[in-house]
Amino acid sequence: MRLGILTGGGDCPGLNAVIRSVVRAATTHYGSEVLGFRDGWRGLLEDRTTPLDVAAVDGLLTRGGTTLGSARVAPETLNAGIAQMKGVLAAHGVDVLVPIGGEGTLTAAHLLSQAGVPVVGVPKTIDNDIDGTDLTFGFDTAVSIATEMIDRLHTTAESHQRVLLVEVMGRHAGWIALHAGLAAGAHLTLVPEEPFDVAEVAKIVEGRFDRGDTHVIGVVAEGAHPRPGSMPLRDGGLDEFGHRRFTGVAQQLGEELERRTGKEVRTTVLGHVQRGGTPTSFDRVLATRFGLHATIAAHEGAHGQMVALRGTEIELVPLARAVAKLKTVPPRRMAETGAFTG
Repeated sequence: MRLGILTGGGDCPGLNAVIRSVVRAATTHYGSEVLGFRDGWRGLLEDRTTPLDVAAVDGLLTRGGTTLGSARVAPETLNAGIAQMKGVLAAHGVDVLVPIGGEGTLTAAHLLSQAGVPVVGVPKTIDNDIDGTDLTFGFDTAVSIATEMIDRLHTTAESHQRVLLVEVMGRHAGWIALHAGLAAGAHLTLVPEEPFDVAEVAKIVEGRFDRGDTHVIGVVAEGAHPRPGSMPLRDGGLDEFGHRRFTGVAQQLGEELERRTGKEVRTTVLGHVQRGGTPTSFDRVLATRFGLHATIAAHEGAHGQMVALRGTEIELVPLARAVAKLKTVPPRRMAETGAFTG
C-alpha cells in the first residue's frame, strides 16, 4: 500500500511527530510506502512530492513546525481542484490520503472523501476547536507557553502596580485563554464565546485596587469582542480566505480601561510564539498515537474517518461529524472561572 500525507493550515507543535509516526508505522508494521506532499493542499494541486522513509523522519519527534511545509488555500480553489487532486493521487498510486490539519483542512478532506478518495484525517489545531475529539495536539504546548509568559508578567505587574492584558490565540474558541488563565492565576479571562462589557471589566479592575491588591492580570483571546454598544472595536475586514482580520482587541480594551479607571495598562500579544518551538511531552505522545492509529485505520479500510482522543483512548469519528461545527467553550466551563475573577 502507498499512503499520501500532507499538513495543512497553520504550523503546530506535534505535526512532525505525526509524520514520523505514520512513516514508521506504515513501513515497519505494514511494509507500505509513504509519499509526502509539499506545502499542504497546494502541493497536492501542483503535484509536488517527496518520498518519506524511516531515515527521512529520524529526529522529527521533538521538532516544531512541519518538515513538509504548509500553505493556506482558498476554499473555492480546493473545490475547483478536486478532480485535479484525484488525478495526482492516482498518478502516484496513492491508496489512502492522510491529511493533518484543522477545520479547513479536514473540510477539504471530507470533500475528497465524498468524491471517492480514501481519506483518514488527523486533527490539528492549537485552538482545540475541532469537534469529536477531547483534545488536539499543539494545544497543550500553546497553553504551556502562554502560562509561562503570564507567570513572568505577574512579577512585573506587581512591581509597577499595573494592569497587564495578555492576548492569546483563539479566533472562534477561547480554550487557550480559559486554560492559561486558570493555570496562571489570571484575574480576568475574556473569550470569543461570551462578549464582554467594558464597564464590568473596569469594575473588576477598580475593585482589585480598592481592596489593596497590587496588580491585575487579564487574559484576552484574540477573537474576544465587546457587547454591542459597550465600546467601539476597529473593523479589520476579511482576508483573502474570508477570515476576519483582528485589530488587537487587548490593546483597544487597554486604552479604554486607562480612560475609565486611570490605571496604567500594558498589553502583551503572544502571537505566533504560542505555536513555535518544540512540543510538550503530552503533545508528542498524542501526536504519535494519532499517527499510529491513522495508519492502522488506513490499512484496515476505515476511510472517511478522523482519529480522535476520547478519554484516554484513540477512536475514530466520521469526518462529516468532525467538520459539522466548531468545539467552543461552553458556558459551564466559563462559569468555573467565576471564583477566580477579580
